[in-house]
Amino acid sequence: MARRAVVLLTTTVLVGLVPATAVADDHGRWSGEPTPGAPGIGDPYYPLDGNGGYDVAHYDLDLRYDPATDVLSGTATIEATATEDLSALNLDFEGLEVRSVTVDGRPATWSRDGGELTVTPDRPLWHDREFAVAVTYDGVPATIEDPLLGQSGFFHTDDGALVAGQPDVAATWFPANDHPLDAASVAVAIAVPEGLEGVSNGALEDTSTHDGWTTWSWDAQEPMATYLVTLAVGEFDLRAYEADGIRYWDAVDPTLAELDLAPATEGPLAGEVIDAALARQPEVIEFLAESFGPYPFSTAGAIVDNVPGMGFALETQTRPVYAPGFFADPLSGDLVVVHELAHQWYGDSVRLGAWQHIWLNEGFATYAEWLWLEREGLSTPQAEFDRLYANADTLFAGSEPPFWTVLVGDPGPETALLFHPAVYQRGAMTLHALRQVVGDTAFSQIVEEWATSRAGEAVTTEEFTALAEELSGRDLDDLFQAWLYTPERPPLG
Repeated sequence: MARRAVVLLTTTVLVGLVPATAVADDHGRWSGEPTPGAPGIGDPYYPLDGNGGYDVAHYDLDLRYDPATDVLSGTATIEATATEDLSALNLDFEGLEVRSVTVDGRPATWSRDGGELTVTPDRPLWHDREFAVAVTYDGVPATIEDPLLGQSGFFHTDDGALVAGQPDVAATWFPANDHPLDAASVAVAIAVPEGLEGVSNGALEDTSTHDGWTTWSWDAQEPMATYLVTLAVGEFDLRAYEADGIRYWDAVDPTLAELDLAPATEGPLAGEVIDAALARQPEVIEFLAESFGPYPFSTAGAIVDNVPGMGFALETQTRPVYAPGFFADPLSGDLVVVHELAHQWYGDSVRLGAWQHIWLNEGFATYAEWLWLEREGLSTPQAEFDRLYANADTLFAGSEPPFWTVLVGDPGPETALLFHPAVYQRGAMTLHALRQVVGDTAFSQIVEEWATSRAGEAVTTEEFTALAEELSGRDLDDLFQAWLYTPERPPLG
C-alpha cells in the first residue's frame, strides 16, 4: 500500500495527525501499518506466479550439485527493494527443503503453502528499503512433466543435470520472484565433483578446486527473467572464444560427437552439425544486428547436452540450450540457432509483461528464421507466408486446436495453447502482414525501434501495436484484430 503523507508543521501538530497505527522507520519517516506482499504479481494466466511488494535487483546462487545423489544444496540470496510497506513477502519455491531463512542477516520466520514460501522478517520492510533474503535449502529438484509437451525444468542426466523450461522452472531449483516482470542480474557459483563442468549464464569469472569439488562461478550482469537462468552439470567440451567484442562459451556434450541422428540418410554426424552451427553464431548475431540493432548483451554461447526426453530449445539468456535432435541436418541446426539468438533481442532483452503476449517472443524469432532463409538464398519471407497461408491446416493437422482457431494474441494459459505452432507461425505471419501494409522501410524502423527503445523492459502487445501505428502513421487496428484475435484465417488484401 502507499505510504501516507504527513505534513510536518510542528511537533504538536505532528502528534495530532499521526494515526494510531503509524510508526516511524529507521530514518524517522512515518508510515502506515505494513501488510504482507501479494502472493502473485498479477499475470492473468498464472495468478500465483511472481509476487507483489518488492523488486529484485540480484540473485546470488551459491550451490552444490552431487550427480551421485541428485541432491542440490546451497544458499540463494535475493537482493531486493520493497515497493510497499511489507510485514511479510512471498517467494516462489517448489519442493526442496528449506533449512533456514534470514533477512539482512537476522533470522526470519517462514511458512510454505504449495509453491509459495512466505518470509516474515523480525521487523517491517518499509517502502524503498533495500534488503537481502538468504534461503538455505537442499533436496532433489523435480522434473516438470507435461502430458503434451513432455519433460522440462530440472533434468537429471547420467553424469549431471540440465535446467531449461518455461514458464515455470526457476522455482523448482531456487527461490525467486518467478515472473518476467521482475528481471534481475544473476550470479551462479556451482560446486560439482572434480572432473565435471558447471555451466550457467553470462561470463565465467573463476574456477577453483578443493577437496574433490570444483566451483564454477558465472556472472550475468544484465538483468534477466528468472526462467531464463540455466544450469548444466556434466562432462562438456567447454569452448571459450571472442568475436566482435562478444565473449562466447559453448558447452557441448562429447557423447554427441559420433551420434548419427539421421541414420536413414547419408549425412554428417551430430557432432559435425553442432560444431558447424555453433561456429556460425558470430555470423548470425552480426546478421540479426543489421535488422534489430546491436546485440543486447556482452556474452553469448550455447549448451548442447545429450538429454533423453528433452525435445526443445530455449533462449536461456546469453547461453541458449538446445536438444540434440535439432542438429539432424545442417539447415535445421542453423535455423534453431537463428531462432534462439533472435530471442536474445525479442524475449530476453525485450521481455514479456504477461504470458499472454508470448507471440511477441515466438513470432519475432520465427520471422528471423525467414529472414535467414532469404539471406541463404533458400526462400523468402513472402514465400514462407504464402506457403503457410495456403497449407497451415495440412502442415499442422495434428495440432489441437486447429491452426487458424488459435488467438495468438491471447492464446490461453494451457501449455498446448501457449506453445501452439500458431503462436510461432501465425505470429510471424502477423509481422509479415504488417510489413505488407506499412512497407519495408517503416517495418524495418518498427522492429529495430521495438528492440532498442524497449531494451531491458517488460512489454505488451498493445505497446507494440501502438509503436507500429506511431512509426507508420497508419491505423492498424483492423490488421492486428484479424491476425491476432480472430479465430479464422484472415482474408488477404
